[in-house]
Amino acid sequence: MTTKTANLSAKSPLIFMLSPCGTSVLTNLANDQERKLVFKYANAKEQHEIPSENQAVLVGLIEKAKSKIHQADLIEAMKMSAELNGIITYYQRDLKPNGDYHLLLCTDTWLGQQTAELIKLWLTEKSFTVEIKRQTDLQTKELMAFQCALSDLVKWCEDVVSGYQSSGYKIVFNLTGGFKSVQGFLQTLATFYADETVYIFETSSELLIIPRLPVQLSTLPVIEQNIDMFRRLAMNLDIKKESIIDIPETLLLNIADEWTLSAWGEMIWRKTKKELYAKTLQPSPSKKIRFADSFSNSVANIAKDRLRLVNEKIDLLTQYLEKGIELRSLDFKPVKGDARKPSTHEMDAWADQDAKRLFGHYEDDVFVLDKLDKKLNG
Repeated sequence: MTTKTANLSAKSPLIFMLSPCGTSVLTNLANDQERKLVFKYANAKEQHEIPSENQAVLVGLIEKAKSKIHQADLIEAMKMSAELNGIITYYQRDLKPNGDYHLLLCTDTWLGQQTAELIKLWLTEKSFTVEIKRQTDLQTKELMAFQCALSDLVKWCEDVVSGYQSSGYKIVFNLTGGFKSVQGFLQTLATFYADETVYIFETSSELLIIPRLPVQLSTLPVIEQNIDMFRRLAMNLDIKKESIIDIPETLLLNIADEWTLSAWGEMIWRKTKKELYAKTLQPSPSKKIRFADSFSNSVANIAKDRLRLVNEKIDLLTQYLEKGIELRSLDFKPVKGDARKPSTHEMDAWADQDAKRLFGHYEDDVFVLDKLDKKLNG
């Protein structure tokens, strides 16, 4: 952990910076009445949910902030917004976008959207690429909705943030602004997804930089021993309570008597699934899918990254067969002609490299996977 300023040399990689947004850009300008209204309606999802006379006060405050931030220089912007204070300090007050990308995470509220728009306005005028992510259900009024929002954030980090990291971006979580409940969760996510986490304490103008810590998950055995249940939980499929007694409660969430993965469970599953899926052909996660010996033999010697794709496609097939979810990436369809008997249906295994398909047939209400084989011509 250091308090030195960031070293942004000409050879530095492009930066992906995630900044959760609070309401400081409004409260720092507000009088007592306006500040009370910001706090009172912080969880209102839409403007029309606020009484008209209070709407007028808040709209006036937003317009005042918009006018002021539009004209703000670096010092004024740092005073106005905790989020901008962190960003500007990270760049050592030398704002050269150079293709950097800024993601502003706001709550699922009207005021959250408005404050993020103000920060975006200032950054885009400095030629940064900026996007606002309004995370569904991210608010502090309803605990269950908040927990679901955190689980969705994990999925987003795995799908989006990891993609930027794979493309060579330096991932920075700027946690100077935002609400404390969101900051705390993002600090945990940063352990696994960010190269650096940065803060500025209210009593200091110095940037605190925390590099990625060498953390390893110790839950792999738990997941490996209960992988069929973790797969079903991750897909929101039916689970009997007695079948998950060996899974730690912190990894589970019960919503209306239905079990799913908590935010922590989702994070651990996402970080370990790739390793387990590349290790071996996992058992069928559904009673509606059976593996023929010919199928197991056909995947026995394929590369690890291809085996991972096969296990992932079996998950998609499970969702299709159990919940009727038709996913374009599965491309499940009848086989033309008799070229693959006994198989009557095929689906995509992977489309790159040698473009293999999965072939199978129905036996009553069970789908039997017959073989991984090359794509049919035509």
